[in-house]
Amino acid sequence: MKKERFGMEKQNIDWSNLGFGYMATDKRFSAMYRNGAWEEGRLVDDPMLHVSESAGVLQYAQTCFEGLKAYTTKDGHIVTFRPELNAARMDDSCERLEIPKLPEGMFLRAVEETVRANAAFVPPYGSGATLYLRPFIAGTGPVIGVAPAPEYEFRVFCTPVGPYFKGGAKPIKLMVSDFDRAAPNGTGHIKAGLNYAMSLYASHYAKSRGFAENLYLDAATRTKVEETGGANFIFVTRDNKLVTPKSPSILPSITRRSLLTVAKDYLGMEVEEREVPFEEVKDFAECGLCGTAAVISPVGLIDDHGSEIRFSSGMEEMGPVLHRLYDALTGIQMGSLPAPEGWLHTII
Repeated sequence: MKKERFGMEKQNIDWSNLGFGYMATDKRFSAMYRNGAWEEGRLVDDPMLHVSESAGVLQYAQTCFEGLKAYTTKDGHIVTFRPELNAARMDDSCERLEIPKLPEGMFLRAVEETVRANAAFVPPYGSGATLYLRPFIAGTGPVIGVAPAPEYEFRVFCTPVGPYFKGGAKPIKLMVSDFDRAAPNGTGHIKAGLNYAMSLYASHYAKSRGFAENLYLDAATRTKVEETGGANFIFVTRDNKLVTPKSPSILPSITRRSLLTVAKDYLGMEVEEREVPFEEVKDFAECGLCGTAAVISPVGLIDDHGSEIRFSSGMEEMGPVLHRLYDALTGIQMGSLPAPEGWLHTII
């Protein structure tokens, strides 16, 4: 192990060649909900879950999750990025899925304890890698009739991951999907596991036809842009406005919300969060997808049933405005740019 600042030892991992996949780490946080109350929770060694064969998560997909990262900043600290927004979004998911909400403060405590216990797995500054954290709640108690589970487990595990795009983000191709991602009054606005299970077939369908992902339209009118299976859209107009779709069935991405602030306060851009008719997409200069994993994935082409929309930024590299947004947000996350108050949550 190599000693870093603040007396931390690092695992002997080839950080530069990490992929975006699962690697078991030393500890994970676990808390059980039993007899109508959440237990205190603690760090555990076992990476395996032990649930009833009739568990609510298995029978009726009663589960929700979050995703966030821990970073080593330029000055050697380990931080997470706006974790209180993940905690609030998990509360919203729990409410919609009839899962008991976590006690106040437990989400942040669990994240902090998990990161501290696995500090040796937090990649060093400048490596391009990060520690990905996956908090989730699953119905572990037995049910047969359709009903909320009587018991739950809240768990936070982590794994070191490399950059989502090795060698830089190259523009991807999307196709307009004939499938619906979320109903107007459904669960599209929460981070429910069932939403992602439902997207797998459509995603495989797109990839089998040479596309990276789907562009989903609103289910009610099929005229407005919503999102992809796991990321929000951002668009740049020809006069340098940042536009992002607004809809009650879109997941409120923390990355998207942060990019809107960065665009306005750091780059001096005008920003708009509004309904985006699909007919307008051809008029944008740049298009990207945003989320925790990749931050920004540039889009170069959208195929609408054989009719192609090609953005002027091209298929070779990220457009100039999206590139500046990416550099600014990752600079804030890594500590090389000053962060808005409260955005960086220091753990070590």
